[in-house]
Amino acid sequence: MAKIGDRNLVLMIDDDEVQLEIAKLHLKNEYDVVTAKSGREALSLMVRGTAPDLILLDIMMPNMDGWETFNRLKAISCLQNVPIVFLSSATETSAVERAYEMGAADFIGKPLTKKNLRDRIRKTLNKNE
Repeated sequence: MAKIGDRNLVLMIDDDEVQLEIAKLHLKNEYDVVTAKSGREALSLMVRGTAPDLILLDIMMPNMDGWETFNRLKAISCLQNVPIVFLSSATETSAVERAYEMGAADFIGKPLTKKNLRDRIRKTLNKNE
């Protein structure tokens, strides 16, 4: 696990700056949060930096959507065991099923709530220890 001190590192990838700020506010007391506004930016961060303990990934993004970003992240050897949690306002059954079929650790529907986000991250991290 890549920890800064005793806190887990969470990478959140979302093209919506408001969602990034909301998540940072919800998580700042328990986790160190790094954000990326696109799949490309996230991939660039992963090439240069430390692997996070968990990745929160929006599905609907321009240029490179969450599905493609997921596949590219999982192709990086140091990220193969990092749990990825999809985030999306598209909560129809087909999107949720596709996420789990691809190997996602979880799927959280938007809008994000503090309790749900924190509980689901904690559960996912505990499951992977």
